[in-house]
Amino acid sequence: MAKVHFIAIGGSVMHQLAIALKIKGYQVTGSDDEIFEPALTNLKQAGILPDTLGWDDHRINADLDAVILGMHARADNPELIKAKDLGLKIYSFPEYIYQESLQKKRVVIGGSHGKTTTTAMIMHVLQQAGTAFDYLVGARLAGFSQSVNITDAPLIVCEGDEYPASVIEKRPKFHFLHPDIAVLTGIAWDHINVFPTYDNYLEQFAIFIRTMKAGHTLIYNTTDPELEKLVKAEGLHLRLLPYNVPPHQIINGTTTVTFGNHQAALEVFGEHNLLNMHAARLVCNELGISDEAFLAAISTFKGAAKRLELVGKNDHCAIYRDFAHAPSKVKATIDALREQYPTRKLVAVLELHTYSSLNASFMVQYQGAMDQADIPVVFYSKHALEIKRMPELAPELVAQGFGRTDLHILNKKEQLQDFLDKQNYDNTNLLLMSSGDYEGLDVNSLKKYL
Repeated sequence: MAKVHFIAIGGSVMHQLAIALKIKGYQVTGSDDEIFEPALTNLKQAGILPDTLGWDDHRINADLDAVILGMHARADNPELIKAKDLGLKIYSFPEYIYQESLQKKRVVIGGSHGKTTTTAMIMHVLQQAGTAFDYLVGARLAGFSQSVNITDAPLIVCEGDEYPASVIEKRPKFHFLHPDIAVLTGIAWDHINVFPTYDNYLEQFAIFIRTMKAGHTLIYNTTDPELEKLVKAEGLHLRLLPYNVPPHQIINGTTTVTFGNHQAALEVFGEHNLLNMHAARLVCNELGISDEAFLAAISTFKGAAKRLELVGKNDHCAIYRDFAHAPSKVKATIDALREQYPTRKLVAVLELHTYSSLNASFMVQYQGAMDQADIPVVFYSKHALEIKRMPELAPELVAQGFGRTDLHILNKKEQLQDFLDKQNYDNTNLLLMSSGDYEGLDVNSLKKYL
């Protein structure tokens, strides 16, 4: 029985991997200096919650087969130091996923946007088709009890993140997964705290393409000219499958998509989701699933959590929330609602919450992102700036960055609540975009507007 120890077991995907390995029959231990919900309850139910919080090098012994290091652990962690001294195998999360999948066919979905949704679409269709597969995805999905699953299945589907793998391994996570089939959804500069220049960010995708084995399959979005240029420069050793927006029509707020002779009405919408779906379809075709079977399954796909997630609706108003925070995601999400409901007014609220989005020098990247909103609102709290040890962000700079003189800029939850209460929601949609929580605003309480 393999023995595995997790340093920083409380992370959102780390604890999921720990549970998956416990279910597989491994002996799993772990440590962390703080563990929050839902990881706390999940680990407790799985019987692998550490007895005490904090680091203790006595947990590290020579009989461990692997030590898995979370992003939250620092270089001076006593357990990490002892593991190094003992010469144990130390893996970052993606390095370990690769070790577990050496004998499997690996599908990896990378790109600056749409990774989670594309991965979720593939998983949904495979599940409907009764295909056995493992997975790694960055969100809670309906029909799946975990976000990581490791079994003896011959296939694994992974969301490939470009963020660094661990404190001792600064290369992006998706560089370690070595796919047989890869998807690249597009490239838009993000994570400026890690990739200070656009060229530096772009190079991570170049490396990903370059290091794929000759003859393996790369599925890529041709509506992104930067990505197309990169694939032509770096990917000629690969089998290339381009994709774009598939034929579709929107009637009375329902999108119907067509592949060949087959059609399906969808529960999701927006050009970005149609692109994600086209990528998912090509992956599923590669895995032996026909267009007919794909469309039958995808017609019941409701989306991943917080990806254009419907909070509530009536005949003349719908409220959506979305994880969008990077400029390209904000634009795609707003454009999707504008296209789906062309005659409705759109109130769009964006919370600036990430290091990139709160950075004054990055603000210009948002130019035009909210142009399709009738009432554009940007919210950011002083608290978020303090936590990230960032300087004050002047409202004038924000308005200038977005390129809208009519931008409503708010800094307190009470201000935001008051502003939303005063809007008229007749023939109007409300969209809330954030990777945060607007200082604790209860989104479900907004159903009162309906």
